[in-house]
Amino acid sequence: MIKLFNHWLRLRTILELATDFSFVIVGGIAMVLWLGNGSLLNVKVVIACSLALAISTLSFNAWMGFYQTSHSRTILQSVLRALFSLALAALFAYAIFSYAPLSDDGHQLLALPAMTAVLGMVVHRLGVSQSGASSMLVRRVLIFGAGEHALAVRRALDKSDPNVQIVGFYPSPTEECIKVPEDRLLPISSSLTDTARALKVDEIVVALSERRGGAMPLRELLDCKLLGVKVLDLASHFEQTLGQIRLDSLRAGWLIFGDGFRQGWARTAIKRLFDIVCALVLLVLALPIMLVTAILIILESGFPVIYRQERVGLNGRLFNVIKFRSMGTDAEKDGKPRWATGNDSRVTRVGRFIRKTRIDELPQLFSVLKGDMSLVGPRPERPFFVDQLTREIPFYAVRHSVKPGVTGWAQVRYHYGASVEDSAEKLQYDLYYVKNNTLFLDLVILFETVGVVLTGKGAQ
Repeated sequence: MIKLFNHWLRLRTILELATDFSFVIVGGIAMVLWLGNGSLLNVKVVIACSLALAISTLSFNAWMGFYQTSHSRTILQSVLRALFSLALAALFAYAIFSYAPLSDDGHQLLALPAMTAVLGMVVHRLGVSQSGASSMLVRRVLIFGAGEHALAVRRALDKSDPNVQIVGFYPSPTEECIKVPEDRLLPISSSLTDTARALKVDEIVVALSERRGGAMPLRELLDCKLLGVKVLDLASHFEQTLGQIRLDSLRAGWLIFGDGFRQGWARTAIKRLFDIVCALVLLVLALPIMLVTAILIILESGFPVIYRQERVGLNGRLFNVIKFRSMGTDAEKDGKPRWATGNDSRVTRVGRFIRKTRIDELPQLFSVLKGDMSLVGPRPERPFFVDQLTREIPFYAVRHSVKPGVTGWAQVRYHYGASVEDSAEKLQYDLYYVKNNTLFLDLVILFETVGVVLTGKGAQ
């Protein structure tokens, strides 16, 4: 894992992006070297077009989910996504090279290598997405512990990172309840340091359910670290691996004394400027869609078009969130708040579509301009549910230390929350965002939001 601008990225993902990016760039450079910088081709124009085409194709691939480390797609589903990505890239390539300041012969000369490079990139991405782990990037992990927490680490690693090889579980002498398979237990006859050295371990995850009473051999863990083995506690492991801060491994001291959770004035000013500029641009681009949506809502179920609801914002301050109305006018006629559920009978036909495509969220851009919300942040919740969740979920109020957002890390990583349990899961992603929020992470979230909208993932 590599920390880039306070956000954890996998080395494999970075290498895949660099490899795919090189397909188009190398193709453009090869064409220039072959024909030279003459009347047919202009080096600066070709390089600029190649960069634009490479970035756009990477974006299309990412929106189709090809850079996710784990997924459950079949080969057919991956092929269909690859074809869609290729079609988008072909249209973009045609637009770029058709209007590039080149001669007619230059356009013809670049058309074939450009499309060949794009095809090569997409085919390569399709092949890699269906392949297993790369032996060069395999990380050997030893889990120190054999209880429930150790089992949770194993499940998380199996699900999220195919490049991890769990060499075994080293039980603590004081651990009474063994939850992992016995055939994966490592003998405690050898010290933890000797075991790590013999198995050529790259990383140790400390996953003990109980740390008191000499359960954790600090000296041996320090020796392992001095040998070059990475040692992570449970909270840091989940933060790096899953992009979340697990509630079951979280301690108040880790929040207070650890890094992150900084909301300096510079970050606040940059984020506000970014919000205003992006909200204005998005409102201009989305205005025709918003007008059509308003007309459709009126035709199906009449007025009102906009739905206002009180939500909890920064530092617990109340504000009114505005959305396109997606439910009937009598959705909560008894005045009792309810979670939205799958196939909710209160949702109209137009409402189901605008929820699926996130069009119902567009009016919130006005809340961004007003300053009640940000483009990116934890989703604002209703006071009724906030009171309930604050009582039942530890550290829930921490998410109110930043402005709520139109989209957020939890929204692109987890499905729609419709219960206290879902809220607890989403809070783990919100805490990661509050701890590590930067402009870079905001851009990552906005980028992934486009993919969520295109695939309809997580809509309710």
